[in-house]
Amino acid sequence: MKAIAQDRYGPADVLGLRDIDVPTAGAGEVLVQVRAAGVDPGVWICMTGRPYLARLAMGLRRPKVAVRGRDLAGVVAAVGAGVTRFRPGDEVYGTSLRGTYAEFTAAPQQRLALKPANLSFEQAAAVPVSGMTALQAVRDSGAVRAGHRVLVIGAGGGVGSYVVQLAKAYGAHVTAVCSAPKADLVRSLGADDVVDYTRDGIDRDGARYDVVIDTGGDRPLSVLRRVLTPRGTLVLVGGAYDGSPLLGGYSRQMLRAPLLALFVGQRLRGLTGRERAEHLDELRRLIEAGAVMPAVDRTYPLAGAPDAIRHLTGNRPAGKLVVAVTAGDPR
Repeated sequence: MKAIAQDRYGPADVLGLRDIDVPTAGAGEVLVQVRAAGVDPGVWICMTGRPYLARLAMGLRRPKVAVRGRDLAGVVAAVGAGVTRFRPGDEVYGTSLRGTYAEFTAAPQQRLALKPANLSFEQAAAVPVSGMTALQAVRDSGAVRAGHRVLVIGAGGGVGSYVVQLAKAYGAHVTAVCSAPKADLVRSLGADDVVDYTRDGIDRDGARYDVVIDTGGDRPLSVLRRVLTPRGTLVLVGGAYDGSPLLGGYSRQMLRAPLLALFVGQRLRGLTGRERAEHLDELRRLIEAGAVMPAVDRTYPLAGAPDAIRHLTGNRPAGKLVVAVTAGDPR
């Protein structure tokens, strides 16, 4: 089968289109014929091996898993022993740790769910990682509820575009922070107010937000805390690409925020997203109800996956990028 793979860490130039063996579905796993796969910052981390701390899980000197990609949408080709949730022919979406920029991948059934019926494969592939991260930021870490005033930083990005919609679905008043070219997008997603961060400071109106969700920025905690109510909640999601080599942009959420939270009344929470079928099921319910829809900026062919990653890190797309896969034969 065709796949985008690498044998060393580095920039997008280390990726190549290769012929590799079709994986097999082990016990509890599903073999999926991939139709489309999403692009998210985690792909960049696995490709570059940065921050270096991540190599403890990915492989110290070279990637343990050669094929890139985590999000997927496709059709079940075969199931392993003990699989009860799916059967061949089912249209599914979810994540795989074996790489998804490939014609086939295998994934545990707990990482998959039935694809939303009202989405194409390309749209569905844009949901899993970013959508599940946003759901946990809004529902779990942020505990957003009706009447809350929520500030979403990075509202025009992959995670942020879902955070805006989910916060609205839970009844919040949402102020979105983004650049001017993304303002129309975030308004179409339901944002009540928009702040152009290139022109206005996020703290222009003082402490007025019950929840602030920062999706991968690098603003100081002191600035973020100034816009929170005295008992408000700050949720930090991801980090900047140009952070320190060891921790990248994650030092705020992994070290500084938890330490500071011990001494202040505000809740400061760094989010480590989990990928579970129950999250995918909840997202499917919201999508099929029309409350949430993926915002797809651009779609690339499988051979163009390196260009998609370059675009992600260099141009900050509006919404999500997707890799479309022309499926082959598993035999």
